Amino acid sequence: METGSPARPTHRPFADALARSGVELRRGDTTTLQVNVGFLCNQSCRHCHLSAGPARTEVMSRETMAAVEAYAGRGRFSLIDVTGGAPELVPGIEGFLERLTLLAPRVIFRANLTALARRPELVALLARLRVAVVASFPSLSASQTDTQRGAGVFETSIGTLRMLNAAGYGREDAGLELNLVSNPGGAFLPPGQAPTEARFQRELARAWGITFNHLYTFANMPLGRFRAWLVSSGNLEGYLRQLAEGFNPCTVGGLMCRSLVSVSWEGVLFDCDFNQACDLPLGAIRTHVSSAGGAPAPGAAIATGDHCYACTAGSGFT
Repeated sequence: METGSPARPTHRPFADALARSGVELRRGDTTTLQVNVGFLCNQSCRHCHLSAGPARTEVMSRETMAAVEAYAGRGRFSLIDVTGGAPELVPGIEGFLERLTLLAPRVIFRANLTALARRPELVALLARLRVAVVASFPSLSASQTDTQRGAGVFETSIGTLRMLNAAGYGREDAGLELNLVSNPGGAFLPPGQAPTEARFQRELARAWGITFNHLYTFANMPLGRFRAWLVSSGNLEGYLRQLAEGFNPCTVGGLMCRSLVSVSWEGVLFDCDFNQACDLPLGAIRTHVSSAGGAPAPGAAIATGDHCYACTAGSGFT
């Protein structure tokens, strides 16, 4: 995995920011199971906190999938969120999705639009199972998108969004949910979510006839490949300081780590996918999903680090 050398921080640690604001970060009811099925991806995006890419070989085995399914049954989650890497590339993902939809009332599939472009049969399966699709679409500019995610990504992504629309996704009459995610292209915070969503909906409909439900704007995590880029470009300390200065204690109550448990491709439990990226396991103990009794208990402490500032800057990452 690509990493950057650590820098001496000029901002206070995240735990100190919580303490000075008089807020605690502890678990509420855990209702979401997020499953990272691996780091294999057909792209090497600069902003990727997991440094996923074509050279990565880590993918979830059938045995671990079975253990995750058993855990989902014990935990009785209301939402299961499948992510990667590119989940489309993981062997057995189709059967895994079919079985997960029997274990929770709602399932999300975090799609890679360029990988999904080659899988029309998977699109049909997702639609049949009524799985919600969340896809990264960073910019309305082809050049900005291709700079962040690779040459030709914008054009391919437009084609896949059209294919999803044709299958019923993002259309009010079909009720199949299609949401987009936009990340900044550099070491700065994202613009406001509401005006950005309105602009994307207007321009995608006008230029390409594409419709979708919602767009989420998230700050890039100072982890993995993005952290390595911050280091090599001399932006690490400035970006970390920007995140820390944007700390908003009002976001803490709604953070996803309060209601989510994340399981890695190996089956290890974490508070979130970002803690997985920096190997901060749930409860500071490497617990395998096969030995976990159920969802983490309310009130349990949540592991934190400087990357947590990215979830609490401005309007937050909930």
